[in-house]
Amino acid sequence: MTQPPRLSSSALRTLPQGPRCQRPHRQRMDRLATTVITAGAFAVLAAILAIGVFLLWESLPMLVMDDMALFNSLSPLVWGTLKAALAAMLFALPIALGAAVYTAMYMPARQRTRIKPLLEMMEAIPGVVIGFIAGLILAPWVERHLTSTLVLLIWLPASALLAGILWHALHKRWRQRLPFSSAAIWLIPWFALMVILALWAAPLVEQYLLGEDLRRFLDLQLGINYATRNAMIVGAAMGFAVIPSVYALAEDALSDVPPALLEGAQALGADRWQALWKVALPAAGPGIFSAVMIGAGRAVGETMIVLMASGNTALLSASPFEGMRSMAAAIAIEMPEAAPGSSTYHMLIFAALLLFGFTFLVNTLAETVRLRLRTRLKRMGGNA
Repeated sequence: MTQPPRLSSSALRTLPQGPRCQRPHRQRMDRLATTVITAGAFAVLAAILAIGVFLLWESLPMLVMDDMALFNSLSPLVWGTLKAALAAMLFALPIALGAAVYTAMYMPARQRTRIKPLLEMMEAIPGVVIGFIAGLILAPWVERHLTSTLVLLIWLPASALLAGILWHALHKRWRQRLPFSSAAIWLIPWFALMVILALWAAPLVEQYLLGEDLRRFLDLQLGINYATRNAMIVGAAMGFAVIPSVYALAEDALSDVPPALLEGAQALGADRWQALWKVALPAAGPGIFSAVMIGAGRAVGETMIVLMASGNTALLSASPFEGMRSMAAAIAIEMPEAAPGSSTYHMLIFAALLLFGFTFLVNTLAETVRLRLRTRLKRMGGNA
């Protein structure tokens, strides 16, 4: 056999080296990308720090000023901010957390891949659009149908509980035809029927229980003034805006629970409901807490919805039927007309500092808790 000819050393050096020739170029590109990303991260941190320093510096005259009138004028804004955020969270948390538990623990994977992106896309709706609908459409309708609205707020959660009781009372054959995993489909006609029933019964309830118009009863008997744009409208509108973020984070936390934990609980005799309460929710608790905190930060910092749906009346009132003015709305309204260096200017800057500090602390705490949860769940999944 003839052996193949050998190449000289000079010929070997002239041959292309393949991946070895591309490796230095790739390393340079990786270093460049890493440098750009790092510089961008430090730029963001520097911008946040600069904002905080600027707000603190501009708020110093307010802090050293011995004028209690300014602090007293700020108290209705703080109260309005907390009132609007509380109303929004009361509206959003039951819906968002309930939807997260259902899609993560009970809904089939095929339906979950379709429903979850739709719910998360709600976050793309601009706040100004939600505020416009709430202020110009929802508020006048609620004012005309106040009794119907209150009946719906009470009857719809009760009807959901009633649907669950009736489903458990059904024969096994009917429960198989109406599986709980498809409750999102067969509950739609049920809720539609309950809404029609509530709207039909609301005038009868108002007539037989009160004998007069509910707004007139509140004004004359209880001394409660009903404003068209009030905390109830703000809570519904802002809660609608908060639902997607709370839902997405809570659903991710529940989905990250290792399946081995749930399977082990069911193997020991627990049903799915017990596995949810005893295993899934405690394991995903920090992530759910993080979702609630981020939702609260979004609600506190919301501007356009409160601006368009609250009436912007600076009141220290706990009534859900009266309006309020939040710090963010006050900044948006009064800052263009405030002269730099005036007491109003420093008060608004101090309000901005309070909002900045609250949202920064809340988001930092939520992110820290979320990262610790992810690390703990990875450790638990590895041990399982």
